[in-house]
Amino acid sequence: MLSKPLSLDSGQVLSGATIAYETYGELAQDKSNAILICHALTGDQYVGSTHPVTGKPGWWERMVGPGKPIDTNRFHVICANVIGSCMGSTGPASAAEDGAPYGMRFPVLTIRDMVRGLVGLLDEMGIAQLHSVVGGSMGGMQALSLAANFPDRAARVLAIATTARHSAQNIAFHEVGRQAIMADPNWRDGDYYADDKTPDAGLAVARMAAHITYLSEAGLTDKFGRRLQNRDAKSFGFDADFQVESYLRYQGSGFTQRFDANSYLYITRAMDYFDLAEEHGGRLADAFSGHANNSGARFFLVSFDTDWLYPTAESRHIVHALNAAGAAVSFVELAAPHGHDSFLLEVPALDRAVRGFLDG
Repeated sequence: MLSKPLSLDSGQVLSGATIAYETYGELAQDKSNAILICHALTGDQYVGSTHPVTGKPGWWERMVGPGKPIDTNRFHVICANVIGSCMGSTGPASAAEDGAPYGMRFPVLTIRDMVRGLVGLLDEMGIAQLHSVVGGSMGGMQALSLAANFPDRAARVLAIATTARHSAQNIAFHEVGRQAIMADPNWRDGDYYADDKTPDAGLAVARMAAHITYLSEAGLTDKFGRRLQNRDAKSFGFDADFQVESYLRYQGSGFTQRFDANSYLYITRAMDYFDLAEEHGGRLADAFSGHANNSGARFFLVSFDTDWLYPTAESRHIVHALNAAGAAVSFVELAAPHGHDSFLLEVPALDRAVRGFLDG
């Protein structure tokens, strides 16, 4: 539990917030080897350890561990569940002061609010400056927000497959998901915690729609094409005739077992509100003024050529702003067939890039 209340961008204050986190590797005596990994929308603190609900490996286990690109023999890795989420950190499912779950009484959050929570955690741990802050997708937004709003807290900033603001298309996809949840009769204005009737159907559809944006057309074609699922001919009905339909249904149903529908509403809204330039007077370069003349953090931006959710142009926009601010920045676009999810999957070039930046 954080000892200090969190003042939020909405003007509300969140007192007694809990931040759930996992750590890997030993913290150096001078606390100089700490790396904070920020998770994406549906991620959690289990970056390198078995997920207690699903039993699956950590969401970035291929990247974090002894001898891996984020080497826990060298670094003390911290990964925390953001506020607003549902894996132990304070969120809509948590108890409010009256003992009942917040539900939709929970304050609307921003990415900057999430980062305030992470900085509060670092303060509780006595870590004044991180060796690095690392994140992909929404995690990259958090890494950039931390660099912009707390410029002395990280010596290196690694932002992968991310953006400095959500586009109209990004917002539109999220709104489809939110409407699917709120149209589910079991949502009941977010007050569904008292019984077993949860808005799983709406949440599953939201996950299915979002998951499409994480993949590339070439990747979908290569993996599924128009192949039928466990049948030799079309059913002339509305069962999952195609493999891609069955895959999306599997993704949707599995997601409902580990995620809270209200948290999905709150976190997607925070992502949609994210606009780093708007937060700093309308000019993105001004967000990074604390890193001028190469006196601040070193930045590394990574994009993927098949990512159409946060395409390379978004990373280049951030790089240009960092250059304008006089910050130390490097950038690479990597070839990968997987679309936006490439940062989570087997891309050896990413492994080399991450290792080189953190070791440099």
